[in-house]
Amino acid sequence: MENTEESSPLRITPTVRALSSALRGKRENVSNSSRENGDRIFPDPEKLWFKESSAKNLRNRDFLSPTTMLNTLYADGQVPPAVMSRVLSLHGSGVLPVAGGEVMGEGLRVRVDRAAAFRSVLAGGAMEYLKPPSQRQGCVVLNCPALHPRPNTLTPETLTLGQLRTVLLADHMGALLRRQGFSVSYCPTLPEDSNIITFLRALGIDWPAAEANWTNEEREDKIQAALENSPYRQRETERGRRTSGGGRKREEEENEGALRVNLKRVFQEEGLLGYDPSLGTCTVHRDSVSHLAQLDLATADCTVPMATVLHVTSCQDEFRQQQIAVLWRASGATHTQRHLVCGPVKTPGSQLTAAQYLQLRRGQMKEASEMKYGDQVEGQTWEDIIRVMTSATVRFELLSTVHTSPVTLDVQREGGVSTKGPRGGVFVMYNCARLHTLFDSYERGVEKGLYPEIPESSQLDFSALKEEGEWLLLFNYLIPFSELMDQSGQALDCEGGGARVNIKTEQICKFLVSLSKDFSSYYNRVHVLGEPLPHLFNQMFCRLYLLRALRELYHSALDTLNLPPIRQL
Repeated sequence: MENTEESSPLRITPTVRALSSALRGKRENVSNSSRENGDRIFPDPEKLWFKESSAKNLRNRDFLSPTTMLNTLYADGQVPPAVMSRVLSLHGSGVLPVAGGEVMGEGLRVRVDRAAAFRSVLAGGAMEYLKPPSQRQGCVVLNCPALHPRPNTLTPETLTLGQLRTVLLADHMGALLRRQGFSVSYCPTLPEDSNIITFLRALGIDWPAAEANWTNEEREDKIQAALENSPYRQRETERGRRTSGGGRKREEEENEGALRVNLKRVFQEEGLLGYDPSLGTCTVHRDSVSHLAQLDLATADCTVPMATVLHVTSCQDEFRQQQIAVLWRASGATHTQRHLVCGPVKTPGSQLTAAQYLQLRRGQMKEASEMKYGDQVEGQTWEDIIRVMTSATVRFELLSTVHTSPVTLDVQREGGVSTKGPRGGVFVMYNCARLHTLFDSYERGVEKGLYPEIPESSQLDFSALKEEGEWLLLFNYLIPFSELMDQSGQALDCEGGGARVNIKTEQICKFLVSLSKDFSSYYNRVHVLGEPLPHLFNQMFCRLYLLRALRELYHSALDTLNLPPIRQL
């Protein structure tokens, strides 16, 4: 049993739960001294403890149960010795080892056995910390309404920045959900030779495509027939009863013979929550049928009877997409449908299409690189670097904000793109490249005979990792990453709540920027590859183990953004 617990990856959530359980104990053990006005109110176990994250607080504690919580549980906030003993002897699967604890003015603070935590995380190569704690099953279809032709075929010149944001978000969500075990497909399928496919691939987006002469007419005919036979179809006699007034009569005459579906009846009778109450009767046009046929195609290969369809749409198109979703339900589709709605993208002082924006950022990225690296910025290698760095800039600019909030971009040409400083994608990629450069330098040192090969972890004393920045990197980034990735799948699992789903889609970008700031601070302060003296090797190797895990963390996080790591700059 002990071996199982030791080999289980350390997690923050199980640790907080174990701490809460230890602090609460059994209700009958809680003092009755302040229950004159009835039973004591017990707080939510998840709120009894807080994980610290700031460098200042981590000098003194790793977890804190505030005084307000202690006062809720115990008379005068006095923690009984038996309870303190349970906290200090904490153990369990995935639970961080406790080194000590004490009650101070701010509450009960607990310190983790850091050497043991470093050993547990780094000795196994840290791979278990780079994947979600549990694998899920199911099919998710990511539908991007911006890519459906309406009424004309989409091009990079007609794609708006708001629509580009939805495409990038769908691409990011797909990579995240695949990592969690979901089977993911995308909608719609685009023509292989179209300009929009070329544009998306320039951004590293691998969207499904088909040959130019491919058609989906058979499915379109099937959807059309299903709607014509739908119980929610509005019949001519019903339309006649509803006709009143000249304006309504003219409208009915214009749509005479058109297929119309009563959407309000659909979401009322089907019990669909969260749909706009102003959805009424809608005329079915050919582009709507084409959209539904594409959805039918995307769900055809699902390995489970019920797929989850996530419509990633802009706030301007939300009403239209709700119409499409309810119309699909009227045709007989029973898949779960959720809507991930994005706020607008604003560019004060100018109006740019997606193509112009990408061209602008690429030009700025190339100019900034030439200013920093000079004449060496030439050839295919640098073309690839500038392409990836441009894609990183665009993705971080459009994905680092909460998806429901607007994004404001500075697209003034004189603004440029900085290659240094904490400025989103460029800063992240630069620090990832620094890690590769560090290990290249170490390998060259090995070849020259300056350093020995990195030994097995069992030969190292991880108590040598005493620098505050080292614990910050492990405790705030390596250990929590897997649970961070798991949150998008948890949001999809939630039942009810209406049509909209809110997922913290900005967290990976913010995580990477924060990681890069703390890593950069540590890297600038600590000389990892020190003098080639035997008595210094243990600490150097422990740091290399940490930074090797950090390099893989960068790769895993960037992979959810479909960004390849830059290995040299």
